[in-house]
Amino acid sequence: MSCGQNTDLPLNVTNVLPAHAKDIYRKAINNAWTEYKDPVARRDDDSREEVAHRVAWQAVKQTYEKTAGGNNWNAKKKE
Repeated sequence: MSCGQNTDLPLNVTNVLPAHAKDIYRKAINNAWTEYKDPVARRDDDSREEVAHRVAWQAVKQTYEKTAGGNNWNAKKKE
């Protein structure tokens, strides 16, 4: 499930995220794929893939936010 390039990401990611957010997602999913290889490291009966995607979305949400009523993602304003 390793993603070497942003084009390897699922369509539900590539169709909505800006380029920088795709980079964040790709790096996070690859890290999580390695980190949660052992089922003991995961909660409940979540699959390795489910956990990796959840971690990747959380990483994106650190820097980007979804626009109200849409599928667009914009960089969060720095406070």
